[in-house]
Amino acid sequence: MKQLVEFIAGRLVEYPDRIEVNLQEEGDNLAIELRVAQEDLGKVIGKQGRTARAMRAVLAASKAGDGKRARLEIVE
Repeated sequence: MKQLVEFIAGRLVEYPDRIEVNLQEEGDNLAIELRVAQEDLGKVIGKQGRTARAMRAVLAASKAGDGKRARLEIVE
């Protein structure tokens, strides 16, 4: 999951070296925190949140191998 988020975000941003992805397990859920450079925040979120929604849809479709639900949080 972490590699998938890094891959997608890396293709969207101008500063891929400043991408940070942290995973936190919360019971049956997996919280994925994505941090990018301030200049790239709009590119990751997209117009009206469409890009962020699409990333969340991809994560939901791929699901964690052990059946956990993934939740993407974009952190400033």
